[in-house]
Amino acid sequence: MNKHGKFDCDSFYNKYKFVNVRLWDLYNKGKITQKELREDRFVKTLTGLGLEPHELPQGISEAYTDMCPTKTAVFPFTYEVLDYLQPKYGLHIVTNGFKEVQHIKMSSSKLHNYFKEIITSECCGYKKPDRRMFEHLLDKLEVKPEHCLMIGDNYECDVEGARAAGIDQVYFNPAQVKGRKRPKPTYEINCLSELKAIL
Repeated sequence: MNKHGKFDCDSFYNKYKFVNVRLWDLYNKGKITQKELREDRFVKTLTGLGLEPHELPQGISEAYTDMCPTKTAVFPFTYEVLDYLQPKYGLHIVTNGFKEVQHIKMSSSKLHNYFKEIITSECCGYKKPDRRMFEHLLDKLEVKPEHCLMIGDNYECDVEGARAAGIDQVYFNPAQVKGRKRPKPTYEINCLSELKAIL
């Protein structure tokens, strides 16, 4: 908040990121619902920045949900790496993200044609890191875990979940975050281009 009682974009972004990460963690652990996640992230962010509940913009959550999947930004080297991987491997998505936005996201980012299966937690009934979500995909593809590699940017959901299902893991850690003491993933990378050295 500044001296005029307003907050700037950086303050909003930092607060939103803090709140959103924690709410997603609760959602992934089954402690809150999809509806609570979507509603609470803006309520907690804006009240945390000093707004009163009656001052919150009406419809902000719905507007964000409609707009967010249409964003087209991707990590550096995304398309180059996918062009390299696609002829060699079957590529699939395993996500706790919401079903209705995943296909919009993929299409807006021009990623849809790279992936064969998109498995969401809503479709299979389990959330990462539950090993049963990974096993659902393995059964669907009729492949063994030792023939797969999970690439993900969430250590708890992606690395721990894949490890529990017997799948090797690539932890994509572009911010080079140092977590608490925990087992090392099979591989750790900071840039997607490093996948070429692994695959």
